Amino acid sequence: MATVAVYNTQGKEVDKLELNDSVFGVEINEHLVHMAVVAQLANKRQGTQSAKTRAEVRGGGRKPWRQKGTGHARQGSTRSPQWTGGGVVFAPKPRDYSMKLNKKEKAGAMKSVLTSKVNEEKFIVVDEFKLDEIKTKKFVEVMDNLKVSKALVVTKDNDQNIVLSAKNVPSVKTALTNTINVYDILKYDTVVITKDAVAAIEEVYA
Repeated sequence: MATVAVYNTQGKEVDKLELNDSVFGVEINEHLVHMAVVAQLANKRQGTQSAKTRAEVRGGGRKPWRQKGTGHARQGSTRSPQWTGGGVVFAPKPRDYSMKLNKKEKAGAMKSVLTSKVNEEKFIVVDEFKLDEIKTKKFVEVMDNLKVSKALVVTKDNDQNIVLSAKNVPSVKTALTNTINVYDILKYDTVVITKDAVAAIEEVYA
């Protein structure tokens, strides 16, 4: 089992924690991680782009001039794509970009990124993370004590003091154990996580 240090909010080591190898010590599967990131970004796309084809543009029902004898090229409508105000040739239409991963693939990707953070020593466990008030300055002090800047802060409970204190720090994002995702873990350099949040993740993925 991998063992990591447990710190307090002053940045001092207070304990050791053994991590479950079935979650934090698996063989890293880069393909699953890639699939999870692609799926997450694809599922964020609205797919609501739309333009009109020549059949949908209003007007253009009358032939602009007779077929022969004018010297112009023959035209059937003023809403053909070559006309100003005409339709778009291959107009984009609303579509669904969503991708689906099964539960085992999602779990495998999550375990892989968590393992990679532990291997890179970018996984910092704190015994507890509490703030008495909503204060960005105090939150930044804790981050400085832990010597991290770009971090994903994971807690088990929805502590509004932490969430709102971190809101104005652009390099930090907060998440709960049931809302963490592969993309965010990869995006932020360090994962700062509470001890009870580690236990909650192990309970879900072990």
